[in-house]
Amino acid sequence: MRIGIGFDAHQLVEGRSLILGGVTIPHKKGLLGHSDADVLTHTIMDALLGALALGSIGDFFPDTDSKYKDISSLTLLDTVTDTIKSKGYCIANIDSVIVAQKPKLQPYITDIRQTLAHRMNINIDQVGVKATTTEKLGYEGEELGISAKAVVLLNTL
Repeated sequence: MRIGIGFDAHQLVEGRSLILGGVTIPHKKGLLGHSDADVLTHTIMDALLGALALGSIGDFFPDTDSKYKDISSLTLLDTVTDTIKSKGYCIANIDSVIVAQKPKLQPYITDIRQTLAHRMNINIDQVGVKATTTEKLGYEGEELGISAKAVVLLNTL
């Protein structure tokens, strides 16, 4: 078994879609980034890569490479999932938390879990996603950005 942890944060800005776990969330602001800035999917990818000491998504998908400009993070997740399998591992489970003051994310959690599970070809009960606020503390609480944390457990195939 191998365990990995991931963290990511992105700034909220006008004129961008808010995408979390591959699901577009209605909101007046979205996350700024080279790709679609899906902070949750980025966090999960980093945890998966970290579990096998393969580096980070920045190593795999550098923001200096124009082919990743505005790319869907789910497409990047496909590559990471294939890499994990090619190394002889499968995902046992993922647990994650999204930290955002607004919007309220609870209505979207099931869709996010289903989208991620489908994309990684695992069962929904292997994907934990929670959302919390910081009670208006810090950049998340001031609605300047959103962060996410994740831990994964991998087993050998």
